This record gives sequence, C-alpha cells and structure tokens, in this order.
Amino acid sequence: MILGKAVAHSLLTKSISSTSTCLVNWLAISSCGRKAASTAAALKPATPVDVTEASAPLPASLLTEKDMQRLRFQRNIGVSAHIDSGKTTLTERVLFYTGRIRDIHEVRGRDSVGAKMDSMDLEREKGITIQSAATFCDWEATNPEDGTKQKYAINIIDTPGHVDFTIEVERALRVLDGAVLVLCAVAGVQSQTTTVDRQMRRYGVPRISFVNKMDRPGANPWRIVSQIRTKLRIPAAAVQVPIGVEDGFKGVVDLVNWRAIYNEGIKGSDVVVSQDIPESVLELAKEKRTELIEQLAEVDEEIGELFLNDEVPTNAQINDAIRRSTIGLKFSPVFMGSAIKNTAVQPLLDGVCAYLPNPSESEVLAHDTNLPAGSPQVPLAPAADAHLVGLAFKLEEGKYGQLTYMRVYQGTLKRGNIIYNARTGKKVKVPRLVRMHSNEMEDVDSVGPGEICAMFGVECSSGDTFTDGSTSYSMTSMFVPEPVISLAIKANGIETPNFSRALNRFQKEDPTFRVHMDRDSKETIISGMGELHLEIYVERMRREYNVDCTTGKPRVAFRETITQRAEFNYTHKKQTGGAGQFAKVVGYIEPMERDPETGKDVEFENIVMGASIPTNFIPAVEKGFYEALEKGSLSGNIICGCRLVLKEGGFHAVDSSELAFRLATIGAFREAYRVARPVILEPIMTVEVVAPVEFQSQVIGSLNTRRGTIVDSEVRDDEFTAIAEVALNEMFGYSNQLRGSTQGKGEFTMEYKTHQPVLPSLQKELEEAYRRTLPASTKK
Repeated sequence: MILGKAVAHSLLTKSISSTSTCLVNWLAISSCGRKAASTAAALKPATPVDVTEASAPLPASLLTEKDMQRLRFQRNIGVSAHIDSGKTTLTERVLFYTGRIRDIHEVRGRDSVGAKMDSMDLEREKGITIQSAATFCDWEATNPEDGTKQKYAINIIDTPGHVDFTIEVERALRVLDGAVLVLCAVAGVQSQTTTVDRQMRRYGVPRISFVNKMDRPGANPWRIVSQIRTKLRIPAAAVQVPIGVEDGFKGVVDLVNWRAIYNEGIKGSDVVVSQDIPESVLELAKEKRTELIEQLAEVDEEIGELFLNDEVPTNAQINDAIRRSTIGLKFSPVFMGSAIKNTAVQPLLDGVCAYLPNPSESEVLAHDTNLPAGSPQVPLAPAADAHLVGLAFKLEEGKYGQLTYMRVYQGTLKRGNIIYNARTGKKVKVPRLVRMHSNEMEDVDSVGPGEICAMFGVECSSGDTFTDGSTSYSMTSMFVPEPVISLAIKANGIETPNFSRALNRFQKEDPTFRVHMDRDSKETIISGMGELHLEIYVERMRREYNVDCTTGKPRVAFRETITQRAEFNYTHKKQTGGAGQFAKVVGYIEPMERDPETGKDVEFENIVMGASIPTNFIPAVEKGFYEALEKGSLSGNIICGCRLVLKEGGFHAVDSSELAFRLATIGAFREAYRVARPVILEPIMTVEVVAPVEFQSQVIGSLNTRRGTIVDSEVRDDEFTAIAEVALNEMFGYSNQLRGSTQGKGEFTMEYKTHQPVLPSLQKELEEAYRRTLPASTKK
C-alpha cells in the first residue's frame, strides 16, 4: 500500500489546509480494546483459550456509569528501557510537571538528594535503578482542538534498565495496562530494549515510544524509528518532528494536530503552543505527516479505506486511528524530547492519556479453579461492586513488616477487610492499606479496581492471587527467568542470625535470587542473573543487616541434558529383615523442548494402564524423577530438557512403599541416563559492546578470542556497536580487558539467551573435576 509522491503531496496539502473537525470525543473510551483481546490473550503465558471466548467483550453489564466515568480517566503505565536511556530522569520530570514533587533532582544525587524514584542509597551512588518504584500523579491533559483540560489519574512504575534486574520489569509489566518505551536518540534499540519489547509482547502491553536525549550530539530520531520497525518488528511512525537539533533543540512539531510546541519558563514548566510551523522544519514535517498516515493505513481499516479512496483523514480521525492501533498492539506512536533539558515531556503525558488504554480496555483473564484444567479462562471486569480479585506482584521488607504491592483487577479492597489467598486458602485481615510514592506512603481506606496499592502485614508470595472468598478465581503469575551465575558466600567471623535472615528476605522478595546449600562442600551458594545482581545483594547485606561477607569465585550455572531416548526396566529390591522394599518401574526418558509459554522443559508423564502400579504410588515415582534431576552424573549440575514416561511396573502387597518407588525411579533414571548420551550445557549470553570506532578491530578480536560469534555490528558517526553471542564462562574478566583495549571508553552489556552444549574438551574437563570431588566409593 504505497502512495505515489504526487498523490501524497496533494493529500497532505488538503489535509493541512482543511479545517480540522472538532475532536468531540477526544480521548473517549474506544472499543478497540475489545479487538485487542485475542491478541493480548495469545501473548500471555496462560492456558490456551478458545478464540471465540477470548475475543468476547468484557462483561460490560457489570460496569456502572460511575465505574466508566472513573476508569475513563485512569492510566497505569510503566517506564521501561535499556540502561542509561533516561527512564528515571524522565519520571522525575513527569512528577515535577504533575505537581507531585516540588523540585527536580538528578539521578546520581550530585546535590545529595537524588531522583525521587531512586530511593536506595546504592541506586544514588551507582546512578542506576535497582528496584522498580511505584508512584501516582494527576495530569491535566489539554484538548488540542478547544484547549479545554481534563484531569487524569496516572499510576507509574519506574523500572530498572540493567538486565540483571529484569524480574523487576517482568512483574511491573505483568500488572500494567500500558508502557512508555524510552530509547536513546543516539544509541537507539539496544540489547535490553529487545528484552523489554519481548516482555511487553508476553503480557500484551501496548506501548508508546519516546526518543529521549534529543539534545545529544549525534541524535538521529529517524534512525531510531527505523530500528523500531526493523529490530522490534512493530509498525511505528513519528507523531512529532524536532525543532532544532542537538544543542539547538527547543521544541517539537505536533504532526497530528499540526502545531508547534515549545517549553519556556523555569525548568520548562510553561508550554507554549503556536500554530506557526518554523520554515526550517516545514517540509520535513509535511513529509513525516504523510509517512504517519501511510503507516496508519497499513494497520487501521478506517485510515486504510480513506487512503485507498484518496481521501484526507482529519486530525480527529488520525487521533482515533493511533489510539485504536496502539491499544490493538499493532502500532507504536513515537514521541521525541529531552528529559534532562526539560523539553517536550508534557506532550508525552498528553500522549499517554490520549493513546494508552484505561483499565476497562485491557482484557484481563483469570482461571476458575472450580472448572476442569484446560477450561477457558474467565474475563474480569473492573467494577467496584464485583467480587474482589487482586494480584500480589512485588514484596518488600519495610520497617513495619512485609509490604505487599497489589494490583486490584476487580472489586474494592478496603482496610480491615478479610481477604483469601487463592493459592494457600488462608484468610488474612488487611491491617493497613497505602498508596506508594517511591519510598513514601499515603494511607488510604479503600482502593478501587484498576488501582495499584500496597498492604502491610499480609504474608504471601510474589504472584499470589487474593479474593474476598466468594470466587474461586486465580490469576497466572509472571514469567521468572532461571539464574545464570552462582557464588559461594560466607559470613566473616561468627555467623549471626542476620546472615540467614537477609538471605531469606532477599529470596522472598526476588524470585530470580536463589539460595541453596551445596551437599558436597556444605557451602552456602547464592545464584542470580549476573555479577552485578549478586554484588548488590552482598552489599545490601553489609549495609542493611551489618553482615560482612566473603564471596568465592563466580560459578557458571551449567546444566545437563540428554540427546536421545533411552528405555528403562528397573527393579528395586532390598531385604533387611522384617518388611523389605520392592518396586518395579518400566518406561523411557526422552529429550524435551522448552515450552515457550510456561518455560517448562522437564515433565513427568504417566501412561500406566491397569493396576501394575497402584495409583497411590504414582506421586512417589514423580517425586523420584524430580529428585533425580537435581544432580546429573556428568558434572553434578541440574538436568533439564528431559521427559520421563512411565509405562508399567510391578509391586508387592507387603514390601512396596512410596520410598521403594521413589528409590526405584531414581535408580531407573540414572541407569537410563547413562545410555541417553548426556551432554553438559553452558549459558550463552547476548553481549552488546559499544566503543569508539577506532577500537573496532580490538573489540572484535577480543570477542573472537572468547569464542564469541558476531551476529550484528553497526557503525554510526564515531561510534560502533557489536552484538555477539558468547559463553558466560568466557566472559569473566572481560570488563577489565575492554577498558584496557579501548582506553576506558568502551562499555558492554550482556543478557542470558539460551543454554548450548559445551565443547568436548570442556566437557571432559568438567567431568574430571566433578569426579575428583566424589568419594572414592562412588568413583567409577
């Protein structure tokens, strides 16, 4: 669908010269949220739903006029991006312009205050966001046609950009209705941008894009728009054109409503709107408006029809089309600005209100635990009078006890209410209810549907569903990635109760932080998403619990798996006087692919016919299988990618027991494992290196010497980016090497991609090292 230049020019001229029709229903609730339902459901990691069921509209009958009036002006958004793209700086400006804070403070806390959303001392020292922080504000959005204002209530979660803290982004996006994807005007789409994009797709979260740092030398927003289309594979078009470049950046042209917007006054708090477009950008603005209409014609039926009929869409029609397409996950409008220079942040807030969905337009599904497994999920409606359904998505240890962050999807949560944990069945009273403003709290008596709040004194786990006890609904939890790196840790001097207290707290708060005791060495092992992740927790133990710790050398989270099917027919017999042990299991083990939705790659399947194994012993067989997976015979690491199928077996009326069948399964698995051609897997990381172009050969060479595979490279101006896939085992010490080879000018980020088989020489080395740790009696 490509328009000739002449037709495009005539369309544009007519569009600009024609009088814009009134935006009568500007920002009114659109029905496109219903259209997005099947798309959103398809992207959520949940049980497959029948298409007709998933596409059905929400039970609108439950929503009263009062509900609709409240929800229409409600937004729940997240701010996500690659590290150092300016998320927290942007959020600081949003809070200032909405009146939530009195002054602007910068991220690194140079003025001894620091950004509001970075409340931890570690965050202010390192200049990075470690924990996601929630806040709320009110924004008066301006109607572009008649200048009238309408107040919107916005809940915001500022998320970390570093890959080591990706779980914070994961659980924030799980409960949000929309997001702002921030991109650097120079660096563009980077490795963590791709990860965030994947997370947004997983939970069906519509997004608007914001090209930040437009004041930087080398800023090129058009390259970024192109990268969004090609690298993130989502149709996108600019809805603004910058006025001035780099140091001269002073405002934007609104392509939808055809006007110029400038920031003046103290810290850009005065927004000046002019109908005169500067001559210097007039032709570019006309070209980009045409491009916007072309992109919308590809994804929106109404604009597409006008486009084919050579008709000119009005400003109102373009506005409505952007909203429909954005909520339908088919398009991302691209805004531009500079948060640090206080420019074009207010138009972004108007865009959040105009184009992102309200809670009634986001489809939310829950499992009814009374229905059989695999039944279609039940849609929830954000009605205040409906039965309560809420999801606890984040835990924090506060000075008043456990602080539980919750998104209320349906019904009203009140202080003093009795609520029920759908997972455990336990009931608990809500002693205190608060709304969060970073690390500050505001007590409230009740919270309605579509709101984000926090509760004190409620014991639960991250991902638990809470109801009022009148429904059997349970919501799917968020996706939790597996740790990729481990460290041995021990307290200096005598171990105090604070050591275990700190580890237990961190493990409860962060699902990607794991703690276990090594059976052989008796050491405490902590596992996480990267060196920085674990380093932060060790430092927090010292600061918050006064526990000084020593850590060992980082350990890579190797895995083991099988490469072919192997049968087993195993009998476990033991007679020691009195009742003995007898159990027989027959079946096979086979390789299993990871399920992209659930992330599971191990499975137990029971196809026993008849009564060769009594049903009460089947759970013991399953338990034995999962116990056998905990330690492989090659290197002592966890076994993954394996399915055990139990076909038949045998039992003894007296000697058979759960213990006998568990031991029989472990023995059968180990016997079959030897002939299933097991291999050791190592984590492969996607590494992105950014350095001055004169060091390109040194960087490429250093990645090659670490067995890296270069998958992409890009040169822009005086800087270049190389993306490679490198084994994590080869990345230790790379930070120092990169600094040395680039005179301290290079930087890199890495994120987990997958596990792949190690080289035969490394496998042999790992097997020998593990064999040396075994007792002499078990060596073979």
